[in-house]
Amino acid sequence: MLKIKGLFYRTHKMKFMYFRSMKRGIAILGSTGSIGTQALEVIAAHPDHFSVEVLTAQSNADLLIQQSIVFKPNAVVISDKNQYQKVKDALDHLDIKVFVGADSLAQVVEMDGIDVVLTALVGFAGLRPTIQAILAKKQIAIANKETLVVAGEYVTKLAQENGVNLYPVDSEHSAIFQCLAGEWHNPIEKIILTASGGPFRGRKREELTHITKAQALKHPNWTMGAKITIDSATLMNKGLEVIEAKWLFNLEPHQIDTIVHPQSIIHSLVQFTDGSMKAQMGLPDMKLPIQYALGYPQRLSSDFPRFDFAQFSQLTFEKADLETFRCLQLAYDAMAVGGTMPCVMNAANEIAVSLFLNDEIGFLQIGELVESVMQHHNAISQPDLQDYFDTDSWARETALHRIRG
Repeated sequence: MLKIKGLFYRTHKMKFMYFRSMKRGIAILGSTGSIGTQALEVIAAHPDHFSVEVLTAQSNADLLIQQSIVFKPNAVVISDKNQYQKVKDALDHLDIKVFVGADSLAQVVEMDGIDVVLTALVGFAGLRPTIQAILAKKQIAIANKETLVVAGEYVTKLAQENGVNLYPVDSEHSAIFQCLAGEWHNPIEKIILTASGGPFRGRKREELTHITKAQALKHPNWTMGAKITIDSATLMNKGLEVIEAKWLFNLEPHQIDTIVHPQSIIHSLVQFTDGSMKAQMGLPDMKLPIQYALGYPQRLSSDFPRFDFAQFSQLTFEKADLETFRCLQLAYDAMAVGGTMPCVMNAANEIAVSLFLNDEIGFLQIGELVESVMQHHNAISQPDLQDYFDTDSWARETALHRIRG
């Protein structure tokens, strides 16, 4: 059994006094997405605890401008070069620096006023700025699970070397984090990540042949962006979380279980070596884990809706159907191979989801395409950073070629 030495625990003692006495400067990478907008709601509710230092967006210039006017960050980054002048002109009368492009995104995280970088970018794009933030010794609130899926070994080692904590924002990993509070000296037997089962829970494979984009985007419990909503429907999101958990909590694959819990009230569980279990519960609201990550180790007050046992006559659990929802099994397979295989799985999945959202492939083809690309990859067992970038490019090109020729 492994004794957990969480990356967020290694250096937090020396941070506590500093954070208790001063506002934390927050950089939000991906402020116009679902996590980013909810993080700003949390910050707005706690002006004495947080200040906004940096906001970034891919292409949603209008919302980025609105956010900047309200929160007055030190700097903003718009990745889409075609939107740069619009953002610059709109913020010209304010003392806000405006930058453009991926290079700026990676550089802006190094600014002196930043204490915590919330990585809420979608996909592989989060890797480079996360690495730069770690090198600048900024604490990381990690909502971009793909960073650890793709390069978990590299990123966690880098965080340890630089004394940087990785605070989980995903509801499941936040739940594990909360369950481990006060338990760092106790070895665990396993963790159990819960899954809602998505909109197609209980259906067999033949019933998913003609699933539409509109159907797949209707999650029963959570309000999320398009990519993660599709990943939830295929159960790839749970697969990504399994790999992320391995690196966040220093676990072996056999110590990570999943269970379908349709009500999404129990967000995850920890089982200790004495057989006892801890679970973290609450209504499905991403603002709670966001606030916990940004405010840790303090539990800040909130007006979030409270769970009422009387409103739930039962909480149910069932095994995930790995034959119908192949993506979850593919994630376990990729984790078992290790090296660059999770990187390939992630890149192929990003392409597959994009193709599905663009009506170029069917729902079941998402998993089929990912598996096909994985089968044609010879994993590099000890990759360096460039290997991850090269592998990501290869997997994307291969996936696109298989569909478009």
